[in-house]
Amino acid sequence: MRKLFFWIAISCATVGQAQELNCKVTINADQIQTSDRSVFKDMERSFAAFLNSRKWTNDVFKNYERINCTLFINISQMPSIGVFTANAQIVAARPVYNTNYESVLLNFADREFEFEYIESQPMEYNDNAYINNLTSMLAFYAYAMLAVDYDSFSEMGGTPFVQKMLQVVNNAQSSIHPGWIALSNNRSRYALMDNMNNPQMADLRKASYKYHRLALDSFDKNPDQGREQILDVLRTVKKVWNTFPTAVLIVAFFDTKSTELSNIFSDGNLNVRREAYDIVSQLDPKRSIYQKMISN
Repeated sequence: MRKLFFWIAISCATVGQAQELNCKVTINADQIQTSDRSVFKDMERSFAAFLNSRKWTNDVFKNYERINCTLFINISQMPSIGVFTANAQIVAARPVYNTNYESVLLNFADREFEFEYIESQPMEYNDNAYINNLTSMLAFYAYAMLAVDYDSFSEMGGTPFVQKMLQVVNNAQSSIHPGWIALSNNRSRYALMDNMNNPQMADLRKASYKYHRLALDSFDKNPDQGREQILDVLRTVKKVWNTFPTAVLIVAFFDTKSTELSNIFSDGNLNVRREAYDIVSQLDPKRSIYQKMISN
């Protein structure tokens, strides 16, 4: 029944069952000096198959319900054969009702994406154990993408997947690789999980439902009301920021929504736009794109 209220209007879509993710994986290994470059194409195929072929939930998805996402991995070093140091960008989006537009739900940079990989090796993973860093990272982001997607369709709907993220992190505490432990840095996988699992930051996750389901999905019918609701979301973000000014979940919110916010508030009631501008320019001062919100 997931999302049925949203998708019932899509009558021409494929009706077959499918897995949850539709993830495009891109590997950039231009910095690596090696004569055998087939391993990088093999990585793309294997990583995509791991994410897209595995069943991550107990829910039934149709093909048109799959979560569109991308994983871009930029490999910077290969210290030895089969060992790689990289950074990754994880992006997930969901469609906006009655439009051809997709709203980005997650845009997260992982700068500690270290893994071992041998061409054609099996991709083994178990929710209850840490097998290797690669599949643990991929599973972590699969659950993160599911969490933000479900949160956007029902208030705190992604909680089961946030708990899965916590389980992956707990299993990885014995890992020698960075990104899994507390206090390593405030932009790590651990920090993302911790923010999403923090009751004091729950209002940020609750706001996703208001932003996407209540505001964006009805924006074509009543844009002024949609802007008011998204302004209220920004007030919520500011309230959480007052307590957690360096939280990665707030950083990720603006990395994800900055362009969309500037477009949404480039029109409409000037007082609403000005308040929105005041909030985003205070919380995310490095971006000049917000000037668009008050330039008209």
